[in-house]
Formats: sequence, structure tokens, C-alpha cells
Amino acid sequence: VMQLLYVANRYEWKSQLQRELARGTVVICDRYLASSVAYGAAQGLDAAWLMDMQKYLPQPDLTILLDIDPAVSARRKTVDRDKYERDLALLERVRRSYLEQASAGWVRLDADRDRDVVAADVWQAVGVLL
Repeated sequence: VMQLLYVANRYEWKSQLQRELARGTVVICDRYLASSVAYGAAQGLDAAWLMDMQKYLPQPDLTILLDIDPAVSARRKTVDRDKYERDLALLERVRRSYLEQASAGWVRLDADRDRDVVAADVWQAVGVLL
């Protein structure tokens, strides 16, 4: 299962992440812990198990969900879509998992808006922590 490889890779980077965080470095990770939960759960794995196996990794101070309907994202990117991006049913299950995870206090932003507006909202959310 790919999710296990992704989690193992995160553990490989754990000490470097901890060093950088201890130095005060701002670390931005695209699709970090939540991604393996969302995609794993969408493919039938237990979300709690996926979360539990990552509990010893550095935890994010902030998680931002750029939420968009899979059909809308498919209209935005019509070429070079990978196998996951072509499977709208899978993407809808992934989205539901992300939305469920987001209920734990993430910042959820509607990504079906002008990208400059979305970017401004991301900067506002991040700015609180900087």
C-alpha cells in the first residue's frame, strides 16, 4: 500500500524536520499527515489506524484545506491528469475524508474562487502564526 511508503518516508525525514523546527524554521508540507489518511481511507484503510501510525511525527501547527469539488477541479485541469486525478469517485471519497479531518480545527477555504482571493485567505491564516 502506497500510504505505508509515504508514512515511512515521513519518518525518514523526522529528525531533519525536528531540527529545523527547533531552529525556528517555518516548515511547509504539502499533503503531509492528512494526505495519507484521506487517500488511505478513500481506498478502504482505517483512518484511525493511519492517524495512529503517524502520532510520533511532528504535528502541524496549522492545516489548511483548499476545498473544491472534484468535478470543478477536473474542469480546471484538463490535461496531464494522473490516475488519481482522473478518478472522480475516488477524489470525492478523498474530499469527504479531508472534510471530516478538517472538523478537528483546520482552516477550510473554498478553493472554487479566484486564486488571488484564495491566496490572500491562505496568507491571512498563516499570518496569525508568524
